[in-house]
Amino acid sequence: MDTGSPDDTGAAGATGAEPEAVREAVREAVRDEPEWTGLPPGLLRMRRLLLVVWLGLLTVATGVLPGLFLGPFWAALALLPLTLMTWGWVMLERNWRSWRYAERADDLLISRGVLWREQTVVPYGRMQLVEVTSGPVERHFGLASVQLHTAAAATDAAIPGLDPAEAERLRDRLTELGEARSAGL
Repeated sequence: MDTGSPDDTGAAGATGAEPEAVREAVREAVRDEPEWTGLPPGLLRMRRLLLVVWLGLLTVATGVLPGLFLGPFWAALALLPLTLMTWGWVMLERNWRSWRYAERADDLLISRGVLWREQTVVPYGRMQLVEVTSGPVERHFGLASVQLHTAAAATDAAIPGLDPAEAERLRDRLTELGEARSAGL
């Protein structure tokens, strides 16, 4: 009975090469996958603080004040905004985790959404304007947003809650890449 030799190209020789080919295919796929960047935790803290402030005021308005003036039964109305606050606390974190962006060779990817996932691809050559904005609350938390404008209003995109230095770096890089592609900026 012949068991085969190392020179054979039968099944025994093919199984030794297959794992290497699979590993190379996986390495190639990983190289093609963009490097995603998430949003800083300051955005989550800011949004949670706003949630607590606004729903805290609503709790006082719907529960405490009617409870004082109309009786203790009416204080149960405060449970509704408190329930909304608890639900919102969890949902804000899920939404914050869903936001991410990646810079590729020819375009910028922005991914977001919990229930309805949305991925926006903005080609560098189509960008007409890149803005960095920061309102008073964002400035207090050390955050800024990058707004991308293209010729088509439907493809405008934004990345909220970045560190100001990262927002400026991203603006400068996107502007540079847009000018290099010479179709937009």
